[in-house]
Amino acid sequence: MSQTTLSIRMDADIKKRFDAFCADAGMNATVAVNMFARAVLREQRIPFEITGSDDLFYSVKNQARLKAAIEQLEAGQGTAHDLIEAGRV
Repeated sequence: MSQTTLSIRMDADIKKRFDAFCADAGMNATVAVNMFARAVLREQRIPFEITGSDDLFYSVKNQARLKAAIEQLEAGQGTAHDLIEAGRV
């Protein structure tokens, strides 16, 4: 199996702490990143939950969009649609 190099940028403090964690776990950063890549490929997803600092539903941008949509509906400018159940088209 041929190998290649992956070069990434990260905050110096994060790298220092990551290297220390890896050493405590008995590996180095290369092994950890390879484990991550293999888990992504095996599971076909990022193998952990990714969340923002706030719930995106309640973000200012989303709430403004929802408010505008409600105003359009109340003004009679909306269109009713039947819901499509998951897995059925």
